[in-house]
Amino acid sequence: MRILITGGAGFIGSALVRYLLNETSHEILNLDKLTYAGNLESLAGVADNPRYQFVQADIADSATVSRTLDEFQPDAIMHLAAESHVDRSIDGPAAFIQTNIVGTYALLEATRTYWSALDGRRQNSFRFHHISTDEVYGDLHGVNDLFTETTPYAPSSPYSASKAASDHLVRAWQRTYGLPVLITNCSNNYGPYHFPEKLIPLMILNALEGKPLPVYGNGQQIRDWLYVEDHARALFKVVTEGQVGETYNIGGHNEQKNLHVVETICSLLEELAPQKPSGVACYRDLITYVKDRPGHDLRYAIDASKVERELGWVPEETFETGLRKTVQWYLNNLEWCRHVQDGSYQRERLGA
Repeated sequence: MRILITGGAGFIGSALVRYLLNETSHEILNLDKLTYAGNLESLAGVADNPRYQFVQADIADSATVSRTLDEFQPDAIMHLAAESHVDRSIDGPAAFIQTNIVGTYALLEATRTYWSALDGRRQNSFRFHHISTDEVYGDLHGVNDLFTETTPYAPSSPYSASKAASDHLVRAWQRTYGLPVLITNCSNNYGPYHFPEKLIPLMILNALEGKPLPVYGNGQQIRDWLYVEDHARALFKVVTEGQVGETYNIGGHNEQKNLHVVETICSLLEELAPQKPSGVACYRDLITYVKDRPGHDLRYAIDASKVERELGWVPEETFETGLRKTVQWYLNNLEWCRHVQDGSYQRERLGA
């Protein structure tokens, strides 16, 4: 197969690109705008693979996207390009509307034109896989409730509202135009190459520098955590074996309170990085409670039984094994982290 991945320089996208190049024989084209969250250093290990191509482009740039589709002739598109940080969406929602809604619309239209021109066999086998989030479902109130594929949408933030809108567009293009689509909604991802503003890498790096570990509110918010390499395997399962028009929820079966996540990171660092910064007796002493985020959902939890039942996917990592691997990866790759923190990863790609 020839697979075009949008947002392949992002956290989940780069994990998917690495997985496909290392574990399959498919050809990959990575189309990424390279915003602050796109980091080509995350793909350094596969950049020279003869089955890999990179195109820097905005998904809203219809001319470039259409030209890329015509030249690469993909058998599938896996759409991950999105603005994804909730706090940034609260501070500046416009970019989320532009990329997640307008950009998805432009990509769908370019794809529809390309797909319509394919011969019958290729048209029937083509897939447009839209990768979304469990945050479109909003908040869970009961301690035993789970998000299913039929849970009504109730987004709480500009980010999740923009992703909900993109999900609706994708479904509409299937119902109206017959475009063969698949949608997946995933829980919180974590693992190597995660941008340092996100919870787990932020806590690891702040702790190593002796900085406060900011926890929103009382830290009792619950999330289901999915190791990013498990997610990449699931995405490949869906795009190759999933039923057209279906939605699949992908979760890690690992519900954890945010405070517990931070405390577990501190415990792992006590073991793996016992030489603490000056003035720090115990990593847990750095935990600091800060004012809660506006509209902060209390609990997310995914019922991933459909993807397990129909496609045979289950996560390989528990939260304990995945988090240990993640902490160790950051300890082993502090140079990658420094390049993100000081902005040099962006300057280098611009030739500065």
